[in-house]
Amino acid sequence: MPTAFRAAMALIALCVSTVLAHAQSLPREVATRAEIYPIPSLTLTDQQFLSGDAAAGKAVTVAGEFRVAQGTGKLPVVVLMHGSSGVGATTEAWVHAFNAMGISTFVIDGFTGRGLTVVGPNQALLGRLNLIVDIYRSLEILAKHPRVDPDRIVLMGFSRGGQATLYASLERFNKLWNKSGIQFAAYIPFYPDCSTTYQGDAEVAARPIRIFHGAPDDYNPVKSCKAFVERLKAAGRDVALTEYPDSAHGFDSGLLGVTTVAVSANAQTVRNCRIKEGDGGVLMNGDTNAPFTYKDACVELNPHVGGNPKTAAESRKAVEAFLQVLFKLG
Repeated sequence: MPTAFRAAMALIALCVSTVLAHAQSLPREVATRAEIYPIPSLTLTDQQFLSGDAAAGKAVTVAGEFRVAQGTGKLPVVVLMHGSSGVGATTEAWVHAFNAMGISTFVIDGFTGRGLTVVGPNQALLGRLNLIVDIYRSLEILAKHPRVDPDRIVLMGFSRGGQATLYASLERFNKLWNKSGIQFAAYIPFYPDCSTTYQGDAEVAARPIRIFHGAPDDYNPVKSCKAFVERLKAAGRDVALTEYPDSAHGFDSGLLGVTTVAVSANAQTVRNCRIKEGDGGVLMNGDTNAPFTYKDACVELNPHVGGNPKTAAESRKAVEAFLQVLFKLG
């Protein structure tokens, strides 16, 4: 076969393969692979968690969905922790945003394996610190994954999951429950509840904490988070709070085009409670000095939730810009 002919055929083959590859290329926000992982965890009371009493916990298996972003080698990951209504549609919007950046995602479902769907109307169904155990157990899985860069894993959570994200940064909790051998590269809580004061809670991991909140939030008011942030700053921690006006609890549902704000019927809020950790890991009502329960007078109902597309887009851009620098993305 003449050399010129072979060269021409090779060129045609190259052109055909290039056209086919282009025709079959995936949109950037589509992951190349999805994997579902069982996560061996524990269901604990808050007192059991705070005292490190793993033996008293009830074994449970929750789940996580790992989506491997487009790219090669070990990729960065954002772990996402849901709020009191479980994994919702807004989570999917964040997953697509991160996957489009070449960042893999790991979405934890801490409810289904425990037989739960929502806990908003009855927060006592699950101790407020359980999701932190799920988070650390997920970190153990990711630390060993061949497609994960263990130095570039960020934790992000929303509402109850934002609370778990914020307090998962505590050095004390990492020592008690994080057996992965690694730490998160950063913590990104969205509209968390900051009304509880834990012993040693100003001692957080030496990693950035970036909190995003809404000024009129009457579910988890930003006021208590401002006070916590000031304490962390006084302790020399890398923490920042971004506050958005006209943005109710769950404002990032605006990423889905949600523009309305409505009452979350019968949902419990501790917006007027001051909760503090007492001796033996007992959570106390700061006003009555009695053990805290969701039957306390400070617990109220019917906070508001709703989306704001403008501030949702602003928060997404802020998070993307933060991760772009943190993960050193090209």
